[in-house]
Amino acid sequence: MIKPESSADRAVTGPLHAAWGARVEASALADLLLPPSTALPAYGDPERWPPNAATRPAALLDQARSERGTPWPQPTASQYARFSRDGDGDRIAYETPVFEHDRRLTRAVLAAVVTPDDALLDEVADGVVLLCERSTWCWPAHEEHHRLRGAVVPDPDVPYLDLGAGVAAAQLAWLDHVLGDRLDRRWPGLRARIRREVRVRVLDPFTSRRDWHWLGLDGNVHNWCPWICGNVLVAALRLVDDVADRARIAADAVRAIDRYLAALPPDGSVDEGFEYWWNGACRALEALDVLEHATAGALSATGVPVVRETVRFPRLMHLGGPWYVNLADARARQPGGQPWHVPQEWARRTGDRDVAHHAAAQRSTAITDTAELGRALRDLATPLPDHPVETLVGSAWLPGTQVGLARTTTGPTLVVKGGHNDENHNHNDVGSVIVAVDGVPVVVDAGRPTYTKQTFSADRYDIWTMQSSWHNVPEVRGTPQGTGRDHRARDVTAEDTADRFQVRLDLAPAYPVPALRSWWRTTTAHRDRQRVTIEDAWDFADHGDSPSTLHYLLAGDVVRDGPGRLVVHPVAGARATLVAWNPSLASAALTVRELDDPLLRTVWGEKLTRLELRLPDTARGSLVIMVEVCA
Repeated sequence: MIKPESSADRAVTGPLHAAWGARVEASALADLLLPPSTALPAYGDPERWPPNAATRPAALLDQARSERGTPWPQPTASQYARFSRDGDGDRIAYETPVFEHDRRLTRAVLAAVVTPDDALLDEVADGVVLLCERSTWCWPAHEEHHRLRGAVVPDPDVPYLDLGAGVAAAQLAWLDHVLGDRLDRRWPGLRARIRREVRVRVLDPFTSRRDWHWLGLDGNVHNWCPWICGNVLVAALRLVDDVADRARIAADAVRAIDRYLAALPPDGSVDEGFEYWWNGACRALEALDVLEHATAGALSATGVPVVRETVRFPRLMHLGGPWYVNLADARARQPGGQPWHVPQEWARRTGDRDVAHHAAAQRSTAITDTAELGRALRDLATPLPDHPVETLVGSAWLPGTQVGLARTTTGPTLVVKGGHNDENHNHNDVGSVIVAVDGVPVVVDAGRPTYTKQTFSADRYDIWTMQSSWHNVPEVRGTPQGTGRDHRARDVTAEDTADRFQVRLDLAPAYPVPALRSWWRTTTAHRDRQRVTIEDAWDFADHGDSPSTLHYLLAGDVVRDGPGRLVVHPVAGARATLVAWNPSLASAALTVRELDDPLLRTVWGEKLTRLELRLPDTARGSLVIMVEVCA
């Protein structure tokens, strides 16, 4: 249903409005915005790149030159239909050629930027026309035609504006920005086709409908909002000539991004986890960077508190090397190709030296194979610092998401999470812990497998990685955690002293067990003893007939080392780690989970092992788990 815009839609109450006032309205933006020819930063001008930047994409440029004249990857109708037809809702069959096409087009543009070769412009034109002739830019998992009309093919007359459509529009806007004059000379008419397709598929749907779930008008704002609106902003700034129309689209996009920033807690943390920060908060930062340039610096978000805070988030979640705290659908080992130049530059602007060094240390000297042309261009234009000295954060407590991290000097690192079970990309994991040694997770969160139709359906929690039974939390009298915001942690406190970092929280509301009065979990990083402890203490109103069980998911080779003792030899060569408890208080069992999903295997290898500690069926009791590096 298409809904008219209401005055409530126009209300702006976020941090950008607080900083900029009426300057974010369309009437003011019409006067502030630079013309389309200069509205986007000159990232694609090699003359302005740092020294030796042109050598960074060498491998991509060689590939682009070798691809000229070869068939382009193109998705088919059969691949598109697999999402709605197949029982497992296969997304990958269609998305794979789409992403391959996008990456090839980006490679061709980069090659054309650094090489005055008409054959490379022909390669770009081939990719552009094929993209413009595709029936839909929307990824099939997001289309509404399956749900509303039962269709298994897209309807080009009713384009759906999703992540894929936004990415396509921005890619075309950036290539128009960096190659426009050359395309006019060799391919007259192509840029008009670009503008027509972006208008019909993206800009008109953006302005004509107010029922897009990702706008957050119902109060539920998530990472789609800045991801799509940032790309819409880029497309409007470059491809729309009418001053008033351009300003209206830009104002609507900025208003939505402001709504997203307002939904972040003041500490800038993201409940979707580190991996999704890149496609949420980072997307907002990229849009704000473009907006600052497009207004000649009049609208700068450098001083906005939540912006300054969220720039810190990736560093706070760093365990060591390629490993990061993974919550919700995030992966523990970062997949690579992340745009680390974005937090590096924002940290430089906000004066956060530690964050700038962390981001710089994670950057690759080569430009990675990315479908995102704007990100690749910005990366090329951002200097690589010489020998950044990175320091790991000692401790952090983020009250907005109730996530804490603390290191011991030579022992384990503790991560603990409170929160609730209705978070974005939620897993039922209230009270879960992660313990890492040498930066490598040992007591782990599995993360998520490859996305399918089931992932975002009513059957989401039939997936084992989403269940509390496969997180490091109790199973209370045989009952896993419930789903929903009411299933949460309560009375959460955090204490950080020289000797210890401790988080204490009551998990009772997370479990639909009427007799459960409290389940206190106290997690402590003992800096004075170089160990981590997790204490569970329970209180029931009665004696039950079903015992409770503590679950701990372990990565690596697990070896029994006597009663109440396990030794874990972690993945990635970290030091052997002892997990110990009082065997007189709990009986132990091990369940090996063989991994067949490629995403999970990429992170953890062939298996994970669940330690199951069966607790005495008493009304009250407690048990302490200790984790330390083996002597």
